[in-house]
Amino acid sequence: MNDVLHIAPRDKAEILAQALPYIRRFHGKTMVIKYGGNAMTDPALQADFAEDVVLLKLVGINPVVVHGGGPQIEQALKRLGKQGQFIQGMRVTDAETMEVVEWVLAGEVQQDIVGFIHSAGGQAVGLTGRDGGLIRARKLKMVDNKDPNIEHDVGQVGDIVEINPGVVKALLEDNFIPVVSPIGFGDENESYNINADVVASKLAQTLQAEKLVLLTNTPGVLDKSGQLLTDLTAKEIDGLFADGTISGGMLPKIAGALEAARSGVNAVHIIDGRVPHAMLLEILTDQAYGTMIRSH
Repeated sequence: MNDVLHIAPRDKAEILAQALPYIRRFHGKTMVIKYGGNAMTDPALQADFAEDVVLLKLVGINPVVVHGGGPQIEQALKRLGKQGQFIQGMRVTDAETMEVVEWVLAGEVQQDIVGFIHSAGGQAVGLTGRDGGLIRARKLKMVDNKDPNIEHDVGQVGDIVEINPGVVKALLEDNFIPVVSPIGFGDENESYNINADVVASKLAQTLQAEKLVLLTNTPGVLDKSGQLLTDLTAKEIDGLFADGTISGGMLPKIAGALEAARSGVNAVHIIDGRVPHAMLLEILTDQAYGTMIRSH
C-alpha cells in the first residue's frame, strides 16, 4: 500500500482515467467471480479481494461471488479424525463428510466472505443452492478414466441439473452482492457437494454474464516454455488440449471456462489470486494479469 503514496498526483489521475473506458463498457453488466486458492486464505489478499468486489459494485458492475473451500474442508475433516479420500481428483463425499462440507462452506467460509465484504463497505448476502431453489442437482456419475465400463461412487457429489437465478437477480437489483456456496439439492431434498468452478461457469451462463473471473494459484494458462498466454480464443484452447499444454488441475477449470465462453459469456479470465488487486488490474486496466479466453 505504501507504494501508492509515492505516486505523483498526475500519474494517479492517469491511472484513474485509464479505467474510465472499462467502467463505461461494463457498467450495468454482471460478472461472476470464482473465489478460491491463496486469495481466500491470506488475510491481506482477503481484504484486497473484498475491496475489489465493492469497488466494482460502486462503479455500476454487478459482481456475483462463488467460493470454494477445499483447504478449509480438509482441516475440518482432520479435526474430526477423518481422512479425505479422492477418486480422479474428486472428493469422495459420504453423509458425514457432506455434513462437514455444509457447515464449513455455508457456515464458516461463506459468512467470512460476507463479513469482509461488509468491512470493505459493501453489502453481501450468503446463499446456498437451496436458497430460492438456486441449484438443483443429481448424483454425479463418474466414469473411470481408463475403463468406461467402470463407474466410481463418489457419494454426495453433484452434477447440476438446473440453475434458477431468480434469487440472485433479485439481490443484484437491490444492490446486494450475492455470495454463493457450491452446494446443490436433489429431488429428495438431499445435499450435493459441487465443484465451485462448475457452479461459477454454469451460473455465468445462466445469468448471461459479461465475464467469468476465476481466481487461481497460477498466473494463468502457460505455454510449454512457461510463458503466460494472455489472450486466447476458444479455438486456440482446443489446440492446447490436443498437444497436452493444458493438463492436470487446469483441465476442469479450462473446460468450464470454455463452455462458458461458448455459451454467451463474452470473456473468461483466469487470473492469479496471489497478486494483490489482480481482479481490478485485469478488468479495469490495459494490463493483462492472467489469461483471457474470448468467446470468438
